[in-house]
Amino acid sequence: MKIAVNTRLLLKNKLEGIGWFTYETLKRITQDHPEHTFYFIFDRPYDVEFIFAENVIPMVIGPQARHPLLFYAWFEFSIPRVLKRIDADLFLSPDGYISLSTKVPTLAVIHDLNFEHYPKDLPWIITKYYRYFFPRFAKKADRIATVSEFSKHDIHKLYGIPNEKIDVVYDGVNEQYHPVSEAVKSATKKEFSVGCDYFIFIGALLPRKNLKNLFLAFDIFRSTHQADVKLLIVGAEKWWTGEMEQTFNHLEYKNDILFTGRVAAEDLNNLLGSALGLTYVSYFEGFGIPILEAFHCDTPVITSNVSSMPEVAGDAALLCDPFNPEHIAAAMGKIAKDANCREALIAKAKVRRNLFSWNRTAALLWESMEKTAKK
Repeated sequence: MKIAVNTRLLLKNKLEGIGWFTYETLKRITQDHPEHTFYFIFDRPYDVEFIFAENVIPMVIGPQARHPLLFYAWFEFSIPRVLKRIDADLFLSPDGYISLSTKVPTLAVIHDLNFEHYPKDLPWIITKYYRYFFPRFAKKADRIATVSEFSKHDIHKLYGIPNEKIDVVYDGVNEQYHPVSEAVKSATKKEFSVGCDYFIFIGALLPRKNLKNLFLAFDIFRSTHQADVKLLIVGAEKWWTGEMEQTFNHLEYKNDILFTGRVAAEDLNNLLGSALGLTYVSYFEGFGIPILEAFHCDTPVITSNVSSMPEVAGDAALLCDPFNPEHIAAAMGKIAKDANCREALIAKAKVRRNLFSWNRTAALLWESMEKTAKK
């Protein structure tokens, strides 16, 4: 087969959730299926590290699709021309955007519908584009893959897509994540948290990541615990809202919240492996990869009891109400003070983490691709 793939989110040193999904699955699929040719379609110059095998042919087509008007131009004009030129048998889009102007069998990976539930969390023009086009993408796609049963149900319920048209391909976790030694923990704390214990948040600084309530929870936690514990915020700033800034500025312990920005992969593993616990209390996620990353680092997890997070975490995390800062703070206190709780969560996580891997994700995605091509 000639398989065309939207790879516009394969950006060197800038991979985030969907970018990592694209990277990890396509690296395996292209190498596992040398009998097929894969056309990777970029919207800007690409890095050779993303050309995973000899059967991958890179293509760069404009315009650079980073604005709703350019999304439309790229997917409705540039993509159909390329698909016709290469005579594609299948179009795979790992970020869910597809072309409404092609008859090529299409598989859309729609990770979640956060913009339907929390439209005000995104710039209005982005929300307007998503809410207009994604229902049409879902109906036009020959098949849909998504990353949790929660998201499958959501797509079915909101867009009326038959369940039999939607495949669940759970996310995996990068093999780099592993527990770290006491010496590494000590050095990491010295470098990043002035030698103190800390909780950690990892992810883009978006409203749905619920940083406002995490900040409030940390303030409550610090006001009731004598230990000098920090909160590390690791990730790139996206849409830092006025509400988030106002909340932060009024915190009693704001000087104990440390922002690292993006960090190198090795530092990220060391930071996660050295933390008291991961505080991942988003109010909406299609999956929640940092939960698995923490599991592999033997780091206890506090996460939300809503959307997909209980499905991913199972009984291996403390689940809390993301809309209740006191509930989050209580979980932080339990992790900080109760060694038996920490050990029990780590033991359960060692079992739970074996249910998820990028090898399994890639295999399931390939099955979905084959189903799409045969329609």
